[in-house]
Amino acid sequence: MSTEPRLAEVTDPDPAQQAALGSDQAVKETLEDYTLRFAPRSYRRWTPMVVATTALGGIAYMADFSIGAGIGLAHGTGNALLAIAVAAVVIFVTGFPLAYYGARYNIDLDLITRGSGFGYFGSVLTSVIFASFTFIFFALEGSIMAQGLKLGLGLPLWLGYLVSTVMVIPLVIYGMTALSKLQVWTTPIWLLLMVGPLVYLVATDPGSVDRFLAYAGTDGDAGVNTASVLLGAGVCLSLIAQIGEQIDYLRFMPPKTEANKRSWWTAVVMAGPGWVVLGALKQAIGVFLAVYIIAEVGPTSAPEPIQQFKHAFDAMMPSWIVLPLAVVLVVISQIKINVTNAYSGSLAWTNSFTRVTKRYPGRMVFVLVNLGFALALMEADMFSFLNSILGFYSNCAIAWVVTVATDIGINKYVLKLSPHAPEFRRGMLYAVNPVGVVAFVAASGLSIAMYFHALGDTLQPYSPVAAALIAFVLTPLMAVVTKGKYYLRRTDDGITEPLLDEDGNPSAVTYECHVCRQQFERPDVAACQTHDAVVCSLCLSTDKIGDHVLPAAPAVA
Repeated sequence: MSTEPRLAEVTDPDPAQQAALGSDQAVKETLEDYTLRFAPRSYRRWTPMVVATTALGGIAYMADFSIGAGIGLAHGTGNALLAIAVAAVVIFVTGFPLAYYGARYNIDLDLITRGSGFGYFGSVLTSVIFASFTFIFFALEGSIMAQGLKLGLGLPLWLGYLVSTVMVIPLVIYGMTALSKLQVWTTPIWLLLMVGPLVYLVATDPGSVDRFLAYAGTDGDAGVNTASVLLGAGVCLSLIAQIGEQIDYLRFMPPKTEANKRSWWTAVVMAGPGWVVLGALKQAIGVFLAVYIIAEVGPTSAPEPIQQFKHAFDAMMPSWIVLPLAVVLVVISQIKINVTNAYSGSLAWTNSFTRVTKRYPGRMVFVLVNLGFALALMEADMFSFLNSILGFYSNCAIAWVVTVATDIGINKYVLKLSPHAPEFRRGMLYAVNPVGVVAFVAASGLSIAMYFHALGDTLQPYSPVAAALIAFVLTPLMAVVTKGKYYLRRTDDGITEPLLDEDGNPSAVTYECHVCRQQFERPDVAACQTHDAVVCSLCLSTDKIGDHVLPAAPAVA
């Protein structure tokens, strides 16, 4: 930890509080990757480009190829490409303010959500949404890997599902330190295996491009229509929550300074909202490869990435190396993304559990919980009804991300009703802020009703549009109606040291928490109600009787 100055007066820790923190291992976990808390400057020693490469390493997943293929086969290439483009624009625009806040203030998306319209307990709703995202996509990637293991090694699918689940456990134990090394070293191999076959096919068979562009889809109509585009975009928009996983890495960005501002902004844009550029390209490639192989494997197998790359490799390599290479690509991709899914999902579940129960059981408990949900989905053959799951889920994800992005962009910078600097500590926030909660519940509820035809067949394709528009309109409207008074329970955390330094970065001055006796930087602590000392954010979260939580104080008008 840092050796910078700290607040000196420390009293004996409360035994009940010490017990609430759980085992020594749980405390070590939270200090390894700063689970549930602000990531201090003393830990953030990576350069902007290393953080960006690590964050983009998680984008190696194969699901994009399946998603693009599914949309293309159902609606035709023209509709699919438009759907992919529409979704990419929405994801980029909404992801930008979230990525900036995560990188600038070194907190994850849940901590951002707390202070951006949801409140301390209100954001438990969105933590569950995000956790669901991670195990849905873990199951999708695990299914793809199992298909590869079946084709390459003859493993039955049920065993492939189990192997793909168990193999990530050792890799996800060690948090950011291990993940950064894994992603940096495997990315070049993955890029070569993914891009090489595509370049070869286009160069040696130009007619494949014409067949791809002319493909009309299963309905046989080559025309572009709004309903098909929006249905496809709704499936793609299920990936909007991916920004949460990007922020799980971006929160480790170094401070932004005059010297590094160019590389800092490049890394934030590239690894934040910029992930969707690569994602959209992979979806388009998925359509291309599915059209390329559909005559040989049929529409049922064409969306399977293992089949797509097997036939792509087959066109350019000796037959004996085709299957091994295809399996290697699928396995590398699955490991790269599913360590991120398992890691981010465990953070989301732990975060929710800790706030609701005021106990921190250790992140590994929820690694296993998340993997259990994912394995159940795989064994239920979720791959066969993939687009239905993603289309439904996208409504919740869109409502959440648009609500938070609107609160940052409009309520903070335009209306100035939301505090500019994010707040996440217990005692500083109201339990529930109606601004975000009402906007999110209304947007997701109405859009889900539309998705399930409750408002008629005509409106059904427009459910993702409804989710985005309702969240965008209601978020500032609720801020105006409530006059922004439910953002902060109090404005003074009892410490005179400013939260931000002269460059606007979180202060690196350190304090010792009098409960757990650990050192924490300024944004992660608050004054204690009953002692002349400070308490860290995790100890505040696990304070079952509220002995250390500062009392409410009216915000200054």
